[in-house]
Amino acid sequence: MPTEQALVSRLADRFGERRDAVVADLVRMTLVQIDDLDHDAATRSLLEASITENVVAALNFVGRDFDADLLEAPSAALAYARVLAQRDVSLSALVRAYRIGHSRVLDDCFTLAEELPPEDRVAVVLALVRRSALYIDQICEQVGRAYERERERWVASQDGERRRWVGRLLDGGPVDRTAAERALRYPLDAVHVACTLWPSGRMTSFDLLTAVDEVRAHATVALRARAALVVPTDEREVRMWLALPARCGADRVDLVPPEGTSLHAAVGRPGAGLAGFRSSARQAARVREVLGTRYRGAGGREGEDAHWVHYADVAPVALMAGDPAAVRDFVTVTLGELAEPGARGAVLRETLRVFLARRRSHAAAAAALNLHRNSVQYRVRQASALLPGGARDLDDDFSVRAALLAAQWLGDAVLA
Repeated sequence: MPTEQALVSRLADRFGERRDAVVADLVRMTLVQIDDLDHDAATRSLLEASITENVVAALNFVGRDFDADLLEAPSAALAYARVLAQRDVSLSALVRAYRIGHSRVLDDCFTLAEELPPEDRVAVVLALVRRSALYIDQICEQVGRAYERERERWVASQDGERRRWVGRLLDGGPVDRTAAERALRYPLDAVHVACTLWPSGRMTSFDLLTAVDEVRAHATVALRARAALVVPTDEREVRMWLALPARCGADRVDLVPPEGTSLHAAVGRPGAGLAGFRSSARQAARVREVLGTRYRGAGGREGEDAHWVHYADVAPVALMAGDPAAVRDFVTVTLGELAEPGARGAVLRETLRVFLARRRSHAAAAAALNLHRNSVQYRVRQASALLPGGARDLDDDFSVRAALLAAQWLGDAVLA
């Protein structure tokens, strides 16, 4: 009586007899069900080679019952994974292709298993499922590692060249614009808005690239951008420029985060031409400094909310943020006891800031803070009394407003 392994081997051999038809069907199914994998003829040929070698290797593994630790991904499968990494096709699309192939092959094997004696079918089917699943898990892990290594290498090689060109553009010296545009694949004659992006919590460099790509796609659609330029500053921070529509002349853009993003963003003002490319980047860097002071930057806490801040919202603070000690002295001298840290001081400062920003309208401040007008009046009186000169300091409120804005954005770093 044949052993279970002998029956499995026999079934694998029967399946191998129709290998070419199976491979053709798998290629067709994969391209139909996963649009991201349907590229040019060369890539489709590599997909076919990957599927062919995987089918052969899987049949050999299932039919011969050797140790899974000896499994090595077929060379065509590794080559195909590297090509997908270079083309920015997601790893999830590749893994999904393996799952589709696994399911399709098992269906065929189950059909062939019906020819076995009834008493042997269950054991053979269980062995097929176990061995084939082990093959898929092992191979997906290996091609996944190959994909990620190639993705990191490919991005690094491209990013190195982009960083060199961007560095020349930002240095302010003479630059060959035509050569820069060709190398960066980005138009320098556009209206530009620059962003600096970094994680709000722990994140691998690979996940950072994925999150940035989601932001790029979202921002390009939201702003109808002509092009986008993404250049990592380091493994924890990325710069991005968007070339806005030709007739865009806005002083700021309403760039909001995509739902669920885990990235902070500092956004500069739009600017035209090479000067605008540089100025928007400088502004984004200043906002980054403000947010870094308050939220402690790339080493963010796990689960921390992402903050997207535009230069127009914090311009006065951004100009001051380079000298925290001087800002702290200014805030302390200007606000007096109102600069004391703590929850009560924070509530009073925020109420007074909103009141002054709303042209001293108690009704407008109440609506903005979702409070009763009388509560706003009470808090404004309390806050004013804590100023060094009392309510008289509000006669010319420029310094008070600037100090309140600095306290809002820089927080404990500048409070007494």
